[in-house]
Amino acid sequence: RDVLPVQDRLAADAVLGRRPHAEGMTGTIYLDHAATTPLDPRVREAMLPWLGGQWGNPSSLHAWGRAARAAVDGVRERVAAWLGARPAEIVFTSGGSEADSLALLGTAAARASRGRHLLTTPIEHHAVLTAAERLAEDGFEVEYLAVDGDGRVDPAELAARLRPETILVSVQAANNEIGTLQPIAELGAVCAAARVPLHVDAVQSLVEWRHDVRAEGISLLAGSAHKLYGPQGVGFLYVRTGLRPRPQILGGPQERGRRAGTENVAGIVGLGAAIQLLEAEIEARRAHCLTLRERLLAGLLALPGSHLNGPREGRLANNVNVSFDHVNGEGLLISLDQQGIAASTGSACSSGSTDPSHVLLALGGDRDIAHGSLRLTLGQSNTEAHVDRAVAAVAEALEQLRGLDPTGRAATV
Repeated sequence: RDVLPVQDRLAADAVLGRRPHAEGMTGTIYLDHAATTPLDPRVREAMLPWLGGQWGNPSSLHAWGRAARAAVDGVRERVAAWLGARPAEIVFTSGGSEADSLALLGTAAARASRGRHLLTTPIEHHAVLTAAERLAEDGFEVEYLAVDGDGRVDPAELAARLRPETILVSVQAANNEIGTLQPIAELGAVCAAARVPLHVDAVQSLVEWRHDVRAEGISLLAGSAHKLYGPQGVGFLYVRTGLRPRPQILGGPQERGRRAGTENVAGIVGLGAAIQLLEAEIEARRAHCLTLRERLLAGLLALPGSHLNGPREGRLANNVNVSFDHVNGEGLLISLDQQGIAASTGSACSSGSTDPSHVLLALGGDRDIAHGSLRLTLGQSNTEAHVDRAVAAVAEALEQLRGLDPTGRAATV
């Protein structure tokens, strides 16, 4: 729950006259599914054998090892079929961030002799932006495509910015803060025509969007289990046949030499189970979240000084991101936490920072509005009652916080 330094949180608690809300207390409403989703009990059940009696190393030749290898390869086939890929094109990783790093750093290293120019956007997840910064430090030229007021990339601009020396384009399918969906198939067609690989961070989009990597012209795609009601600590990277990203984790020959280290068998099994359930339930899950999203948006946008961040349409069904005038987002988050509402001010990876959202600033928003943003992301366990309570909690928090100055001290007249 520590989204601010302890001293700042305690100071805000004192001003608001509240005591910390106990973790797990009855009545807590979880609205931070873009950060992580709860492990589905059915997924946990599938994982249990691999956390107990079945402990073989997939690289071992004995019966325990062969059983583990069969389990890992079975999930590899499932992920590949889900994406329209080949099993050999799936690399298991520790999560989405590692998959993004392998895609950018590994591909740049492997293709440096062809050129040193990369294109991405200023609203990517920090896993991509930080990798791009590392490449710039290492002498690559990284350029950022402009986005419109909703956070979308124009395929025509991408076409205009490609060069003969461009070796990679990286665009997130769905933004983790504002939920904007990108025209991936159109961007993929532009890249395919120029014979430039397109990397897609699909960590957020996979929860409701079944990507077909070949139809969409995708060369690399990153995914993560814990956004799909699977376990934390496991993900994957799709790597189109013919691309050979240079490994970033060295050691053994696992994952066809692309990622060393003993595979997380239980986690991979959990990923496979989560995908199996998603395939059967994806339409119902999307419809459920969309209904709740519209109810939540209607309630929040009726509050004074509220602004929707990102598009009303063409965004993830579970994503709501709003800003409020004259309110600091961290203070709002603390107040909601005290009322038993789990939310976020933006990306989970930057939740310890008090800087305004880089996504909202890239969209042209001013710093005050960006500081007052709130992200609420819905999931399968949420109900209309949860939504209504969240709206009431935000209204109460706004009334209190608008009597404070931006430092969290009681406002003076």
